Amino acid sequence: MVLLSLVASHSDVDLETVARLSAGSSQVAAGVLEEGKAVSGAVVLSTCNRLEIYCEAESEAHLERARAEVVAAISGATGLPEPLVSRYFDTKTGADVTRHLFAVGAGLDSAVVGEREIAGQVRRALIQAQDQGTASAALVRLFQAASRTAKDVGARTALGGRGLSIVSVALDLATDLSEDRRWAAKNVVVFGTGAYAGATMALLRERGCANISVYSPSGRAATFTATRGGTPLTGETLGAALAAADVVIGCSGSDSRVGADEVEQLRAGSGKPLIMIDLALTHDFDPAVAGLDGVELITLESVRLAAPEEQAESVRQAEEIVVQAARAFEDQQQERSIDSAIVALRRHTMQVLEKELEKVRNQHGCTGPAQEVEFAMRRMVKQLLHLPTVRARELAAAGRQDDYIAALDALYGIAVEPPAEETASRAQDGCPVPHDASVAESA
Repeated sequence: MVLLSLVASHSDVDLETVARLSAGSSQVAAGVLEEGKAVSGAVVLSTCNRLEIYCEAESEAHLERARAEVVAAISGATGLPEPLVSRYFDTKTGADVTRHLFAVGAGLDSAVVGEREIAGQVRRALIQAQDQGTASAALVRLFQAASRTAKDVGARTALGGRGLSIVSVALDLATDLSEDRRWAAKNVVVFGTGAYAGATMALLRERGCANISVYSPSGRAATFTATRGGTPLTGETLGAALAAADVVIGCSGSDSRVGADEVEQLRAGSGKPLIMIDLALTHDFDPAVAGLDGVELITLESVRLAAPEEQAESVRQAEEIVVQAARAFEDQQQERSIDSAIVALRRHTMQVLEKELEKVRNQHGCTGPAQEVEFAMRRMVKQLLHLPTVRARELAAAGRQDDYIAALDALYGIAVEPPAEETASRAQDGCPVPHDASVAESA
């Protein structure tokens, strides 16, 4: 099996394009796993500034077909032409997939370097894929390892201590734009009830903001505020809350967009300045609000431009952790692939052994001499398997496991199956299995 990822992020694509590509992204993973497809597993990571699809293909020969199927699925979900979709995505394969995801999870590829929110988004992407049944075993291991790496970066570098995030940088910008810098004195309206809105609420509380109202276009504000605090808003009470607000923060990304005309009418005659923070990739607020008198608009692009540069030493340390973790993960994957070959060789050898032992049992029964013969034959098999097993590990460490697998096929006609959890027990005509019976399995 081979991993590949299609990546469209703020580093290479403008955020408006990322938003267009992300439309319907929740259905992409299931769409590429239909019968006859080249993709055997998929996880979609969609955030405010990136869309990344991680896939597993059967072999390197299937990579181009797998990529084409993902592009077709995105095209179908967004209505964008396939050639255009294809052009926007950078494709990574093999070890590059691992290094990229580990760097993303650690916040090294974020608009705000070292941001802490992305690690949670990586975890949630895996959970969603598992709930949908699209995450293969290899992808589960990949994403779990990425989460562990993100924790290591947070614990072992100064990046974790900064607590930076897109929301925190946006709130810093709002503070700088405010006549009164005290958040305790501000009326804030939050659009949205997702994980992003939850993080926003937590940061507002940390800054002393007590007067927070929450609006959900889907009607979940009451449930959201019941556990996080704040005042739930409805369509009827939203207008008055917007008219009295000092700061409005958009985190929902719903189809309901607050228009510039609506804001202008609500704020008519108030003379009160308003800061609008739009953190939704698809925009909760009409960008035209930036042209209204007394209104300041902060966008994701504003955050990207204002994000502080981390100390070079902290970034270097984090990058080193990521590189080491990615290398260790790839080594483990190579070992797993060679384990299948070792198991196949052992199984083949044990089948030959059992046929010969069956002849001994049929001729001599469960007698002492028969068991002595069985002990001797099992010891011999253990010795015969030892060197091929050691050689397999050496070739895997050198990245040559395919040579070993090809040799098994050429010499013995052994087909190597993907790794699988196996439990088996043998009953041998009522004869007790000698203690040495496990030696082949542990060779």
